[in-house]
Amino acid sequence: MSVDGWNTVLVLGGIRSGKSEFAESLVGDAPVVRYVATAPTGDPQDTEWAGRLAAHRARRPGSWTTEETADEPRRLADVLASAEPHETLLVDDLGGWVAVLLDPAHQPADDTGTITELADAIRHCAARLVLVSPEVGLSLVPTTPVGRAFTDALGVTNRAVADACDGVVLVIAGQPTWLKGPAPVRTGATPAVSTGALPAAGGKPAGTTANGAGVEPTPELVDLSNAVNPTSPPPLPAESGTGWNMPTMTLPMAATGLVIQPGMELPMPDEYAGPQAIERLATLDVPGAGLGVLERLVGFAAATQGTPTPAAWNSVRVLLVNGDHAGGAAAGVRPGESARRAGQARTGRGALARLAAEAGASLQVVDAPSAAAMEDGPALTGEQVESALRYGWQLAEEAAGAGAQLLVLAATGAGTEATAAAVLAATSGAEPSAVLGRVVTETGEIDDAAWMRRCAAVRDAMHRTRNSSRAAKDVLAELGGGDVAIATGVLLGATAHRIPVMLDGPVGLAAGLVSRDLAGQARHWCLLADHGGDPAVKLAADVLGLTALLDLRLGLGEGANALVALPMLRSVLALAAALPTHPSLTGEVEPDDERAAPEFAEPAPAGPGPTSIEPDEERVDPSGRAG
Repeated sequence: MSVDGWNTVLVLGGIRSGKSEFAESLVGDAPVVRYVATAPTGDPQDTEWAGRLAAHRARRPGSWTTEETADEPRRLADVLASAEPHETLLVDDLGGWVAVLLDPAHQPADDTGTITELADAIRHCAARLVLVSPEVGLSLVPTTPVGRAFTDALGVTNRAVADACDGVVLVIAGQPTWLKGPAPVRTGATPAVSTGALPAAGGKPAGTTANGAGVEPTPELVDLSNAVNPTSPPPLPAESGTGWNMPTMTLPMAATGLVIQPGMELPMPDEYAGPQAIERLATLDVPGAGLGVLERLVGFAAATQGTPTPAAWNSVRVLLVNGDHAGGAAAGVRPGESARRAGQARTGRGALARLAAEAGASLQVVDAPSAAAMEDGPALTGEQVESALRYGWQLAEEAAGAGAQLLVLAATGAGTEATAAAVLAATSGAEPSAVLGRVVTETGEIDDAAWMRRCAAVRDAMHRTRNSSRAAKDVLAELGGGDVAIATGVLLGATAHRIPVMLDGPVGLAAGLVSRDLAGQARHWCLLADHGGDPAVKLAADVLGLTALLDLRLGLGEGANALVALPMLRSVLALAAALPTHPSLTGEVEPDDERAAPEFAEPAPAGPGPTSIEPDEERVDPSGRAG
């Protein structure tokens, strides 16, 4: 389970309610988790309590680290206060913490002051934080002074912590109910958002005419193969029950337009169709071992289409987002190079356009607002981020209306690699220099000076924003820029309309990282064909739980790498859908099979049988005469 849109969350629940399992699921996507255990070890003779502790330890992944605070309750506040922004902490649980706090061994103590310190530490905690606590009993007041003291202190603690957290969830019989924070988005009760037009690369709002009149943004669609005609969308597949004609989800509307906010509830792929498709592959009539690692492709297509026999993607749209980044992020790139590449795509020239034509895919070039130097200040304004997110959602919505069955998300622009490294560092704690690839000039030479300028730009940007929020929109405004913001909107819109997205290059992966805070479901609709050897792409894919289907290490540019792999992926899906079940599993025998069921016949003996007379014995005929 992945529920985003929070930084600190309190998970409440009764005994055996499933609260700990739910809390663990909240941090399941984090690459590293520090588990803070507050409960004492207890009596060594209490085997039941020891079993409970062992069960908790067994559920923790090997990558998690554990820290004990049972010896000194006040140290919990110090642990939270010293946590780093890239960390994820899970505190389990506050009931044990209160029990230790009230232990006579720690008395006299200022219990109220310690609880207040804990709440203050939660409010100022830089890390993502989940705290588990038992809900105070709903029945009779305890009859003993110790019991009443415990429930009173736990009630005060829960109220103080709930007030400090930005999310509170109550788990009853394994079913979570959000009391505060990232609840599902509902129509009508949504905040107003800006309607400012999306600024284009030249600084003017997208869709602005020469005299300044505002019009709806209409990016140029280059139809290279007549696969998609925007004025006459092709009909949906006739087969019912696939993801292409299933109901879609749309964003809530306000008077000012679309609303995109953290914690949106968007659809997930079919959880049963994928495993069923993999099981079906084992029954197909193939002479070899099967599809190998490409079985994952069939499972992904089955889940996103909602059928165990997925079809190959016939209608594919490539979205090329063009946006530059100023400052040191663009070191080593010739000015105007990205505009030249975008112009090639618009006129049907260049690697991306030619591959799209070969694959029968339509190509749409989208201009993003230029981003300011992230080392000097925010890359975008908050209004530009809102507009870019809505614009990306609209692009996905238009593609769905045109019958697109797969989106290929690509980008071109100066500084995209450094920007992706900054987003990766802000969202997952990566070391920027480790995920910034070498800078290669147009003549194939390594430019180490340009690489160092990019590293310096990212380092300065991370230092400038060290105390800033790591929420999705704040990351986009401070570091991401217009191309990453539009790509994020595309992922969200495609998820809402149940359209899978093939990512290619650092911009799409950076958008995938940012989208987790807005809708954690988006990453389950993403596919990575090839990582291209890019260190940022490889690490971001690992954080998102994506595994590249191929290892071709192509370097043709964003989008082009995916289109090289697309014909192979289509062939695999078509083959998996068309092959019949092996005859041995159906009980049928093919009529032209000459090897079918020969009857067994015992061969004639080569010599005398067991009843024969030995050669040296005299044979006597029935008349009694010697033979």
